[in-house]
Amino acid sequence: MASGQAIRSGAVVDSKVAFEISPELDRCILLLYLILIFMGIVMVASASIGIADQQVGDPFFYAKRQFLRALLGLALVWLAYRIPLEFWKKNGMLLMLSSVALLGVVLIPGVGHTVNGSTRWINFGLFTFQASEIAKLFLIIYLSGYLIRRSDEVKSNTMGFVKPMVILGFASSLLILEPDFGAAAILLLTGLGLMFLGGVRFGQFMLFVLGTLAIMVVLAISSPYRLSRITSFIDPWADPFNSGFQLTQSLIAIGNGGWFGAGLGGSIQKLFYLPEAHTDFLFAIYAEEFGLFGTLILIGFYTLFAWRCFAIGRMALIAHQAFGAYLAYGVGLIITLQAVINIGVNMGALPTKGLTLPFISYGGNSILSLSFAVGLVLRAYREYQIGVDAKPSVVKRRTGKSRVKK
Repeated sequence: MASGQAIRSGAVVDSKVAFEISPELDRCILLLYLILIFMGIVMVASASIGIADQQVGDPFFYAKRQFLRALLGLALVWLAYRIPLEFWKKNGMLLMLSSVALLGVVLIPGVGHTVNGSTRWINFGLFTFQASEIAKLFLIIYLSGYLIRRSDEVKSNTMGFVKPMVILGFASSLLILEPDFGAAAILLLTGLGLMFLGGVRFGQFMLFVLGTLAIMVVLAISSPYRLSRITSFIDPWADPFNSGFQLTQSLIAIGNGGWFGAGLGGSIQKLFYLPEAHTDFLFAIYAEEFGLFGTLILIGFYTLFAWRCFAIGRMALIAHQAFGAYLAYGVGLIITLQAVINIGVNMGALPTKGLTLPFISYGGNSILSLSFAVGLVLRAYREYQIGVDAKPSVVKRRTGKSRVKK
């Protein structure tokens, strides 16, 4: 009897140790991530088969590269999942300074790599590095830590709100100089969203939002390049063979999809009609091949992903793990905003921006940085689970029921 009790006691101890080493993953986030990554590989293969065959003689050239990036993305998810959030919390200031420095380095003549008129990359020979992708994530990590350190100041003092927004504004200015108006908009909107969730006063928040919008309007109309994009977005059919060509071809692709689409591989617009079919305008090809029904499913995946990120953030906040909560909120905002803007651009609801569809469009820097962000959310959930297991009263306060780990 005593030995049986000892065996059972040892089993309990062993199971507890195993739980602490590898607690339950958030299956919802992980499953959605894997689904979107898989959809990306399939759609890049479909959308790029013609242009890849023409350019390099290998119809699956881009699909193979997308597959390798997906594997690297999975490795980054695992890496971020293994690193304690305390590390990012302590080094937030360093990450912020590194982000701003990287955005500045890109603008140095001879260092930044220019593609299609935009200088957004640093060329390392074997690969190019897009500073804006990692900068967005690092700045959100910094802001998550700031909201904890300056919580009272943010809620009661105007300067508590203004100081981090000045930093984000400066970083956004560097992005606009590249130019990367889309990344600047996402960074500012995500920052504003986090500040609102952090408890900033509504009046101050709305004043800054209106000021930011006014600045964006001035920047948009002050540049002939950006102004032409806006005018072509308002009426792409006015010049369908020049400034409105890309958008009109995208709208034709979406219209061709109908209710259920032409089927995988059945797109006509990808056959050298729609430029950037496997990158910024991959959604249009997806809509043409899977129709309205498939489009609603894809939007549903992104909606569920955003909901789960915010649910994890809410749980972490209740459990007094504010840093993990704000990280989950920030990642949810970045991915949601990028998806909304990309889909809006493809459908002609927003001016053209150089933003990829998260996890799906061809683009290594975007996939890798967002994969790392997913790992941070999974880590936030893991630390929440460990905290709940150590303090069952947290769950009791939230649900009215105590939970005892068996």
